[in-house]
Amino acid sequence: MKLVSGKTWFKGWSGIMLATVLAGTTVLAGCSSSGSEAGATTADGKSVLKVEVFDRGNSPAGSTISDNYMTKLVNERFGEPNKIDVQYVPIPRSEELQKLNVLMASGGDVPDIVFTYDQGTFNRYAQQGGLTDLTDLLNQYGPNLKKFLGEDTLSYGQIEGKQFAIPGKRSVLGKYASYIRQDWLDALKLPVPQTTDELYTTLKAFKEKDPGKVGSGLIPFGMTIAPAQYEPLLWSFVQQPLTDEQKYTLTQKLGSSDYPTLLPGFKDGLKFMNKLYNEGMISRDFGLDEDKKQLWQDVQNGKVGFYTEDAGELYFTYNGTYKNLQANVKDAKLTPADVFTNNEGKHAKPEYASNGLYIMIPKSSSKAVEAIKYLDWMASGKNLFDMQNGVEGENYTLKDGVPVAKENASTEAQNRLYNYGDMAIIANGKVAGTEEQNNDAYIMQVPEEYQAAMRKSVEISNTDTIPPVNFNKPIEAEAKYGSALQDKYSQLIVKATMAPTAQFDTTYDALLKDYMSSGGQAILDERTKVFQEGGANK
Repeated sequence: MKLVSGKTWFKGWSGIMLATVLAGTTVLAGCSSSGSEAGATTADGKSVLKVEVFDRGNSPAGSTISDNYMTKLVNERFGEPNKIDVQYVPIPRSEELQKLNVLMASGGDVPDIVFTYDQGTFNRYAQQGGLTDLTDLLNQYGPNLKKFLGEDTLSYGQIEGKQFAIPGKRSVLGKYASYIRQDWLDALKLPVPQTTDELYTTLKAFKEKDPGKVGSGLIPFGMTIAPAQYEPLLWSFVQQPLTDEQKYTLTQKLGSSDYPTLLPGFKDGLKFMNKLYNEGMISRDFGLDEDKKQLWQDVQNGKVGFYTEDAGELYFTYNGTYKNLQANVKDAKLTPADVFTNNEGKHAKPEYASNGLYIMIPKSSSKAVEAIKYLDWMASGKNLFDMQNGVEGENYTLKDGVPVAKENASTEAQNRLYNYGDMAIIANGKVAGTEEQNNDAYIMQVPEEYQAAMRKSVEISNTDTIPPVNFNKPIEAEAKYGSALQDKYSQLIVKATMAPTAQFDTTYDALLKDYMSSGGQAILDERTKVFQEGGANK
């Protein structure tokens, strides 16, 4: 490999491929691999299929990310009958996009199946000719896969009618719920707030009367710079109803989420956050808390009166937040709540798109048929169910057809499933059947003592939701500027919220101007053009 004038030249495909990294963009060649990897087989004549897998550094003793219960199950059920050796290529989760870009630029070394949650990355690979067109292959070799995913989910992997990715299907679309200290409300004889105004009154009461006897560490409204903490608030300020043109042109997709940056009411939402911050209601250093560790610590120590989070996150045993709160603070209780109301009186909040991962087959792969067969196998019979749930009687029991995780499962049983979410890639979340059964399966993953509250939080997350918008043509400016604009957006949230009250307008205007000049205007212009040309999936 040789560096020439800021460009990186790679050898490994038929000829020389140029990869230029500009603002996070990797230019990919679209030719097929001619290296030895293209027709790789094992000593016993099996075809080799290489599949990416996220490595989270959490493999239990006796297992590795590429050799564990799940990899053995796949090779026994799918590999042996089809004379295919499925090999897993670990990619560190924290470095996913960087590593994937390097692999895609390497030609022959890239796995036959790769994936990402980032729509801009998928669009970029497809536009640059780096992905296999799966339209005909899916029709020929993926009948179970097509049936499982459905047209709506499949549409997220299509560009101008051609299937360039297999989107994983989300089983639960609800995103956010709020939680409030019920014991604090009881001490003050206050009801659970039902509107934004009622929440403000409650937060003021928490601050002024300190029902938990927290003292100077009291945080009425726990906040971080992670989306789950501020998105429910900001989206509730978006003025409804919106026209189709406003929905499609004034939102901006950065990464995998829609951002309401230009929608009417967004500034009002930030102004409310600014008011809360300047009145001492919000975590003072929230802009530094990207991984939410400080928030969870504050909640566990009984300092936080209210916060918003991914639905049900509070109740999972791996999180430990609620269990630790109850251990640290006698009689502490968090109640799920739906508090933010918009101008129509609805509890508006964003929901997930029906797709999860973008599963892709690089153009350099000669194993596209085997790859589709593998994904189709996962969607057939009990294969997906068994990958997600393990062994009946050891990992789970069935209740009305829905798997209920065993609370006293052995260590061996638990270790079977430590990475099931990264292996069962055609689904995001447990799939039990209908939408109601999927929600039940999600709820029944938490200890029984929390399931009633978990159910309420899931119901809240599915109430008055705002679906994402989807174009049938990629917005190139989002792929080009997305990463940089996510940083600009975070700066906008933090600096506008923390500005002195009298300086809010000038601070907001300057930050938005910087955001727009850094790519936001280019996205707006392109979205408007594509919408006017009929490129929106309505």
